[in-house]
This record gives sequence, C-alpha cells and structure tokens, in this order.
Amino acid sequence: MITQPSLFQVACTFNKVLLFTALSCLSMMCKPEVIKHKNKNIDIQGHRGCRGLMPENTIAGFLYAIELGVNTLEMDVVVSKDLVVLVSHEPHFNEEITTKPDKTFLTPEEAHNSNLYQLNFDEIQLYDVGLKPHPRFPGQKKLASAKPSLKEVIKICEQKSGNKIQYNIEIKRTEQGDGNLQPPLADFADLVLKEIDEQGIKDRTTIQCFDPEVLNYIYGKRKDIKTILLVENLASLTSNLNKLNHKPFAYSPAYKLVNHSMVEMLNKKQIRLVPWTVNDSLAIVTLLDMGVDGIISDYPDKVIEIIKNR
Repeated sequence: MITQPSLFQVACTFNKVLLFTALSCLSMMCKPEVIKHKNKNIDIQGHRGCRGLMPENTIAGFLYAIELGVNTLEMDVVVSKDLVVLVSHEPHFNEEITTKPDKTFLTPEEAHNSNLYQLNFDEIQLYDVGLKPHPRFPGQKKLASAKPSLKEVIKICEQKSGNKIQYNIEIKRTEQGDGNLQPPLADFADLVLKEIDEQGIKDRTTIQCFDPEVLNYIYGKRKDIKTILLVENLASLTSNLNKLNHKPFAYSPAYKLVNHSMVEMLNKKQIRLVPWTVNDSLAIVTLLDMGVDGIISDYPDKVIEIIKNR
C-alpha cells in the first residue's frame, strides 16, 4: 500500500493563498475523495482549557472553555508528593508561566531543578501560573491561578456544565520518570482511575497518553475506560496501533501527520481521529474537510465559529 503524503508536508512552502489552491487540487487527485462532513458531530476539545485565551490547565480556563461551548476539556495530570492528582502539563514548574511565592518569575534553571512529585500539594499552591505574560500566547488573559487538583477541576466543571462536559485526561508518564518524577506506572494510573470513579465521570471520560504501556495497563484493568493513543512520531499508523493490546477509542496524532490514508484506515477500523493542537484557521477547515472526528485547539472559539459557518 502506498502511503499518501501529509497535506501539510506538501503545502508547507506555499503562502496561504497558494496553500488553499494546492490543497484543493490535491483533494481532487487523492483517493478516496475528500467528503465535507458538514453535519458531522465534531468533538471540539479545549486544549489545556483554552490556552490561547486563558491560563493553561487552570480552573478559570476550563470554566471559560465550557462557556464557549466545547464538548470536551483536554487536560494533563501529574502527581504531588502527597499523592494528589494535579492538573499540570509538566511534572515540574514551567518558567514560561510561573511566578514564585516572592512574586518574582521562575528562571529556566529553577524550573529545570523543580519537581512537583517532591512537593506536597499545599506547597505547590504557593506558586502562581496565571499572571506571567505568556510569550507564545499574547492574547491570553492574565489571572491569578494556582495548579488545581483534578478533583477540584471536576467538581467545579460538573457544577458549571450541569454534569454534561466530557473530559480527556492525559497521563504524563515517562518510563525514566518512574519513582522520580511520578509514581510507578500502576500506582499513577490507579490514582487517576480512582479519581474518575469517585467523581462519577467514567462514561464521559477518555484517558490519553503517548505511552502505550499506560493505555495497555488501563485496558488490562478496566476495559470500561476509553483510551486514546497520542502520537507525534513518524511511524506508520499500523505500527503505532500494534503497540497496543486493544483497539483504542481514538487515535490522536499531531495534526500535520494527518493524511487521507490515515482517515480512511481509521474509519475502516472504527477508531476516531482527533488531531492536536490545531490553531490555524486554514488547518482547521482542511482537517474538517478531510473528515476528522474532533479537533484539539488552544482556540476552541475559533473552531466553534468555523463549524457554525460551514
């Protein structure tokens, strides 16, 4: 089988006008033909809440994403020293967003040396992650915010959404970090599963991870939990799926890896396709036209507006 090139790899050297033309021509040449799924229910996921608009992975960001109308809140979790499941993209403080208790900004060296797994939850709460201007998201509203626990996020978002919002929770685990940056795999996964069960959100929750071992463990223990394989490597779809001991609920690649063959193969396998992190309007339109099942974006408002106008 010949693997078709990614649309984005083909068009990356063109400006936006030429890109649109190239994509239109390419879609006519590729088989199967691209079908516009205008009436398809697209899962709009707010990446880390809505990182382009509000501080990432904060309660304020998640609440605003719900107000915008997302279907799903995408978030990341790590673990503190006292075994609190913490909503954070990194297992350490990030110098791009962190203000120390003394009101000065965290330096890169301090960030590198920090470790949330060596700090209790109450200690972590002394650091702010919402006031420092974000260098890559200048439009982000600045609000005093601490890293919340997963329990806090769920309780508040359940109340806000009337128990309707969906959750896509990424377990931030690396094999080399076991026992140092996070608990061992089984302990980490069990802590997350326990929180999901206690909050009663199992049927509206997916667990995603780049690490197939995590997803295989979860499936082996809880076949009632939907899993999503995150991908950013250049291996084939088949190769990546073969690392799992089960069929995942969804496949979530970096959006530039999406091509027509991937869409077709996943449709045949009845595995949903939800690429990340899609912030460019043209890319959003192109992916919708290709037939993806969902889009993870820092700007869910942009995705919502595009879908409304289709």
